[in-house]
Amino acid sequence: MWGPLFRRIPLSLRRERVETSDGDFVDLDWADGGPPDAPLVLVLHGLEGSSTSHYVRGLLSGARARGWRGVTLNFRSCSGELNRLPRFYHSGDTGDLDAIVRLLVAREPGLRLAVVGVSLGGNVLLKWLGELGVDAPAVVRAGAGISVPFDLTPCAHALDRGFAKVVYTANFMRTMRRKVVEKARVYPGFVDLAAARRARSFAAYDDVVTARLSGFADAEDYWRRASCRPYLARVARPVLVINAADDPFVPPEALPKPAELSPHVRLVVTKHGGHVGFLRGWPWRLDAWAERRALDFLATVI
Repeated sequence: MWGPLFRRIPLSLRRERVETSDGDFVDLDWADGGPPDAPLVLVLHGLEGSSTSHYVRGLLSGARARGWRGVTLNFRSCSGELNRLPRFYHSGDTGDLDAIVRLLVAREPGLRLAVVGVSLGGNVLLKWLGELGVDAPAVVRAGAGISVPFDLTPCAHALDRGFAKVVYTANFMRTMRRKVVEKARVYPGFVDLAAARRARSFAAYDDVVTARLSGFADAEDYWRRASCRPYLARVARPVLVINAADDPFVPPEALPKPAELSPHVRLVVTKHGGHVGFLRGWPWRLDAWAERRALDFLATVI
């Protein structure tokens, strides 16, 4: 809870709106950084996050301190403005990431790009790299993931019970239900609005909203098909993934076995760290260890 409640990182961001091929848009937020030929770090945020999330700003600030450039892809409806179409983002949607990377490649053929995904963003990154395998754009030199929910089924079940449901899931549901209500004003009947308003768990919400809008049979089908775990063996770029054994969002059974990993993927599981926590230092000078470790790893490649 330290990050969301107490961490403040001043950072100036410049917004770029990118029109998508299906008539929607995504917003990129660029951080002031190094020279035009410096490496670029693309950050993917977690569920209901954005470029304002403390860990995003921490990564962008860390990249800037190294003389690199930084940019955040805000997933649809997460940039502070609701997206246009009767749909949202989800954990396995890799289309926008692919489009943005190819846009960056077209602009800068000699680009040195690294991608960092946090939580849901880490799942998107690893699934995308696994989908493409050796065909991933050559400009993508490396990646890093922090607190990745490799297998969404046990993660959703963990969040739908006990303390996690009362605290974490309830917080997610408030903003997700609000977006559904706002979208229904433009697209009446696009989902069962009454059922969406009643949703107090990921099982209920993903059944009536995510699965309905994204072509999945139900929540379980969505969790299975959107998880990055089946794609890990095909990743063909150097990737460091940092997870914690005490992560309340990602139980031990969600973590992949060594045999499931590509030789290019290094998974580090710390004893402590929580979910996107990994605090280091004295209470009055806390530091986000995983962010620094991820950037250190990227520096060895880019």
